[in-house]
Amino acid sequence: MATIKTITPHFVSDNKPATRHFNLWDKFNEFADAQKSKQTLWFFLVLMVHGVIFLPIPAVLSYYFDGSAAVLAITMICFFANLIANMAGAGIRTVLRLFAASFLIHLAMIIIVIV
Repeated sequence: MATIKTITPHFVSDNKPATRHFNLWDKFNEFADAQKSKQTLWFFLVLMVHGVIFLPIPAVLSYYFDGSAAVLAITMICFFANLIANMAGAGIRTVLRLFAASFLIHLAMIIIVIV
């Protein structure tokens, strides 16, 4: 009679050995993969940060620091790129990359217009 083994062999199990990452890209990918279960939270966070912090930036830069209309265009492109990516169900890596890129773009805009 054949017996059924319920214990999974070690070469079939999903346990992976802990790897050490030495570059930032692999660390980011590991962080993003760990955040997969919190993707709805990231959707909410991205919308709140864009709505509360990033969208008022063109008004401040235009009225107080004589910023150009390109500031508004860049902000709208960043906002809608993040919104569409989140609502279309993009992967967590894409969402976090777009959010980081948007943050860096807005930081660069502030530095360029003020300085």
